[in-house]
Amino acid sequence: MSCDKIFNRNEALTLIKQYIRNEKMLAHCLASEAVMRALAKRLGRDEEKWAMAGLLHDIDVEITNADPEVHGLEAEKLLKNLGIAPEIIDAIKMHNEEAAKQQRSTEFQHALACSETITGLIFATTLVYPDKKLASVKSKSVVKRMKEKLFAASVRRDHIMECEKLGLSIDEFAELAVNAMRTVANEIGF
Repeated sequence: MSCDKIFNRNEALTLIKQYIRNEKMLAHCLASEAVMRALAKRLGRDEEKWAMAGLLHDIDVEITNADPEVHGLEAEKLLKNLGIAPEIIDAIKMHNEEAAKQQRSTEFQHALACSETITGLIFATTLVYPDKKLASVKSKSVVKRMKEKLFAASVRRDHIMECEKLGLSIDEFAELAVNAMRTVANEIGF
């Protein structure tokens, strides 16, 4: 199999559904895909590659029980065996610096880290709205919640702030991410 294969979206969806059973985790992957696609478009990067990284980034989360010591490393092994493009695998591995034992250094790595992380903050913000619908969420609310350290306390704000390494302010990034997630609201149940 070629070392630079990029699955089409249907193949990738089938693949993640083989490895991820939790519906919330699947929604997170779909949301991450949407944010990465929008970010790639904004930055003039390869939308398919970036979206694929977002979609597949947590493929090993259930295999590893989200253990930060190995999460990402198992994904790397699995995706290499499938012939996924090395730069996609690298971004996926590096979204968890703890297991990779390196710091993120590339635009693609920072993009995946901030994109997949902001989805958690947006989901949490959505759940405090009376109608619990993404359509109601304002990016200003996400930014406000970002400053509330006890709100969605497990969401790593420092990862979200890596958007600045891409040339986006938190306000711009939150707006891009909320709008991107709205495009898949029906798919993710929000």
